[in-house]
Amino acid sequence: MYRTHPQELVEQKLSELRPLNYNQFRWWRRWDSKRAPLPNKASLLAKIQNGDLDFSHYFWQAQYTEIEMNQKYDKAKDYRDYLDNVQLDKARRKRLWEDFIKDEAEKLEYIAKQFQKLFFITEKEYQKEIEEFDGTLEEFYYHIEVLFGKRVNIKSLRKKAIKKINKY
Repeated sequence: MYRTHPQELVEQKLSELRPLNYNQFRWWRRWDSKRAPLPNKASLLAKIQNGDLDFSHYFWQAQYTEIEMNQKYDKAKDYRDYLDNVQLDKARRKRLWEDFIKDEAEKLEYIAKQFQKLFFITEKEYQKEIEEFDGTLEEFYYHIEVLFGKRVNIKSLRKKAIKKINKY
């Protein structure tokens, strides 16, 4: 029996998600984000505002599975009965935690690379700022923008210059 977040909190977080239909290839997932992720070409700020880089919802699904397992533990006649009833839940929990770890690692790596690329900051500068900052990711974006300024996109400047030349 594992400790979990309060059931009300877990259910509230899951209510913000969209229930999934059964999929034989991803049967352990029961919810997904309500919003479709933006394409790779979307800006970092747009992805942040869309919720693409929010805390992974797999965490809340794994917590819900833990709650279900704890309820089965309370209802079980003995430990053998409990083990028989939670085999599927244990497999679901394992896969959800794996999905959570992978999803969070990818998001954190993407965020770090995009901030470094967009604002011309080093990894050390990024780490220092992220550790000292206390706020949302969007607030952090604006904080870094004020501190370091945005990178100028040379290609878009060239296109604008060519359009102006072609007008004359």
